[in-house]
Amino acid sequence: MATELEKIADKERVAHLARNEYNYTDEYSSNNMNALANGDEKGKGEYNGEVGSITDINTRTSNIVKNEYNDKNGYSDTHINALSSGDEKGKGDSNGNVGGKTDITTRIQNTTKNYYQPDNEYNSGHPNALSTGDERGKGDVNGQVGGKTDISTRTQNTTKNFYSPENEYNSNHPNALSTGDERGKGDVSGQVGGKTDIDTRTANLVKNETYGPNKKSYPDFVI
Repeated sequence: MATELEKIADKERVAHLARNEYNYTDEYSSNNMNALANGDEKGKGEYNGEVGSITDINTRTSNIVKNEYNDKNGYSDTHINALSSGDEKGKGDSNGNVGGKTDITTRIQNTTKNYYQPDNEYNSGHPNALSTGDERGKGDVNGQVGGKTDISTRTQNTTKNFYSPENEYNSNHPNALSTGDERGKGDVSGQVGGKTDIDTRTANLVKNETYGPNKKSYPDFVI
């Protein structure tokens, strides 16, 4: 005989089962209609190739309508919208042309501004790279290097310089030897120093009454 507690439990079970739309003859499972995408909000499992609730399906449909690409018009590197066909979308190589419309227009403008072209390329042999008397080129041309300003400055400096390739300064140059001027001080027949050096040395020897080249050497006494 059922206890009082069991009677209450049976009664509550019946009440709960009444509220539950699933029962032993209609159990919830992956095959239940409420688990499948059949057009309501409950089921999302695949049903006739469709998945998701009604909201999922409607949203997907709306997004697909906005998307110009689909199964029959897939986007790829060969799609017209991926190629440089004169619009802003595609930038891939198409008959040697690359970039969107703005890219192409900007490149044409920049190329027009550029003095150098494929048939007039800048290189070490271009007149604008060589020292031809203008400011641009500075490369060697028949021994001449530098722009116009470089050449003019060098010429001015060379004019100011007493020495030249034909009159180089060295240890044997008159201006390096003691020849009686102020410039040279190198030994010439035992004479060294510039004019001032020689005059000062001579004056000092004259002032010295006791000692000199032809006089007694110091000390002048005998032990």
